[in-house]
Amino acid sequence: MNDQKLEDIKRQLAAVPALPGVYLWKDKKGRVIYVGKAKQLRARMRQYVNFQDTREKIPLLVSQIDSFEYIVVENEHESLVLEKNLIQQYSPYFNADFKDDKSYPFIALTMGDVFPAIKYTREAHKPNTRYFGPYTDSRAARDLVDITRRIVPICASSCAEWRRLKRRLENCSYDELELSDRPCFDAHVGLGPGACCGAIDPEEYQLLVKRVARFLSGQHKEFLDELEESMQAAVAELDFEQASRIKGRIDTINSLESKQHAVSSLNLDSDVIGIYREETIAGISLINVRGGKVINTNEFIFNKGKDVPFEDLVRMFILRYYDKTSSIPHEVILEMLPEDSTVIEEWLTEKLASPYGAKVNFIVPKRGERSALLQMANTNARHVLMRYKARSNYDDERINQALLQLESALALDRPPLRIECFDISTIHGKHSVASMVVFVNGKPDKSQYRRFKIRLETEEANDFAMMSEVFERRYNAEKMKDERFAQKPDLIVVDGGKPQLTAALRQLEELGASDIPIPIFGMVKADRHRTRALVTPEGEEIGIAGNQAVFSLIGQIQEETHRFAITYHRELRRKAMTTSILDEVPGIGPKRKKQILKHFGSFSHLKQASLDDIKAARIVPDSVAEDLYEVLRAEYGTTTLETSPDDKD
Repeated sequence: MNDQKLEDIKRQLAAVPALPGVYLWKDKKGRVIYVGKAKQLRARMRQYVNFQDTREKIPLLVSQIDSFEYIVVENEHESLVLEKNLIQQYSPYFNADFKDDKSYPFIALTMGDVFPAIKYTREAHKPNTRYFGPYTDSRAARDLVDITRRIVPICASSCAEWRRLKRRLENCSYDELELSDRPCFDAHVGLGPGACCGAIDPEEYQLLVKRVARFLSGQHKEFLDELEESMQAAVAELDFEQASRIKGRIDTINSLESKQHAVSSLNLDSDVIGIYREETIAGISLINVRGGKVINTNEFIFNKGKDVPFEDLVRMFILRYYDKTSSIPHEVILEMLPEDSTVIEEWLTEKLASPYGAKVNFIVPKRGERSALLQMANTNARHVLMRYKARSNYDDERINQALLQLESALALDRPPLRIECFDISTIHGKHSVASMVVFVNGKPDKSQYRRFKIRLETEEANDFAMMSEVFERRYNAEKMKDERFAQKPDLIVVDGGKPQLTAALRQLEELGASDIPIPIFGMVKADRHRTRALVTPEGEEIGIAGNQAVFSLIGQIQEETHRFAITYHRELRRKAMTTSILDEVPGIGPKRKKQILKHFGSFSHLKQASLDDIKAARIVPDSVAEDLYEVLRAEYGTTTLETSPDDKD
């Protein structure tokens, strides 16, 4: 977005009302790129164009805005629901969403039927149907349907007789229906209640449906108590056959529970959300805890990672997941509260619709059993992502895509399979170093990393002169003949802007290597020190922030180059400090200095050594050892002053 366009957008925002609602940012092609909600539309939207919103994605988002729309609603709750629906409709790029668009399996009850049936399904949610899940393990979902029907006989949507009954009830009432005396196979074997043969009326059947719903919601204890009462009643009436059937159902539930991991003594009714992020992707593990036991786990992949704020991921997952399920817990355990947590809690409480007035609460635990559950979920989230990446070959595909897009963005002749990047690290010209990192096929090749101790002597930092020195030492004719340096890069990147780039180019000209066709670019940083653009030798900026694959690759190269440089810089400073301290002690020359450090293993160990330890090394005379100990004590202090036994009273 140019300055004129930005001013136009600001001017248009003056007409936006100060009311609650949902806003849609659009790009030049009219595509919705972000959907958000606000208590006060005008103020919230102005935060974007005035860059008062500090989230990293905002500058990139604003740069692509060409127009906007907004929808006014009555209250914040309505805006939450509308926002969720619009995100689902448009799948905006800057809103976090599920990575894959596959449909997850659910268990459903067809509540709109006279005799609701249970079914395993991947269908889009239909009206008058109650869904439980989603489940990421299809086999587990199918098994749960079978277990449920063993516990409570209920019709299955796959039963031909049930489907026939359903069609007949669409044309007449139940009282007008003439039913066969012959039960279907499911009713014959005890899996169905016999609705098709008149063995149960709709009112009695509804009691079974309610029991199934409670069971699928994880309320096993309540269900077991009810079955126990029914069994005792059957025994009292001497209906031992019925009691035996009920006993079998109780055993089935106990068998199911025995497979669950007891995680809490608090009888928790919770969902635990664990998230593990990488640069552009995230894995999510959702653990369903009912009655203090894990009854189900689900896993999801999001198409956003560290490129969006953590709370955005949390918020969008909650909205997407709980929109698709009717299994609402009493609490949601998570690492960070989402934005508008109070409003979302109210929305979930409304979906819970507890007859006892129970509310849904978000919990961010710091210790205890809930914290342990959250840690378990986070650990599983990491494995979810690792499994997905291994299964989909995600890393290689992402890298290949990044290299191809980098080739296109920089107008290169071919993908840059070998990239060399340089950085300078210095403090006022002291202990100045440079690093060169090498990325081969989009991955760091640490065996080819090089570091340079700057020889230039200067009182002040001079990054330009230092960069010239590094390029002379890297690309001179003699070095290019060295097998360690001989391979020519496909792309050179300088961690710095146009001045550093100019110094590098000037040095290549002096070496007579300017005609070597190696593309070279400088880095232009954003406010948070991330590279937002690459600059050409002519000073033209090529923005990369809008290309996530390229942005991520260049960011990784930048971070690795800086890390390698700063590590070497700290090492030199540490050695310089060590050298200067030992040089203050008369009688310790280069040879003895080397012997002392070798004996103690490191300067840190030397600082901790007692006077007896230094004397026992027998590297220097006792008088020099005493001087060394006093210098170390004066510089770093000591908690105990240890001397030889002969010195004690």
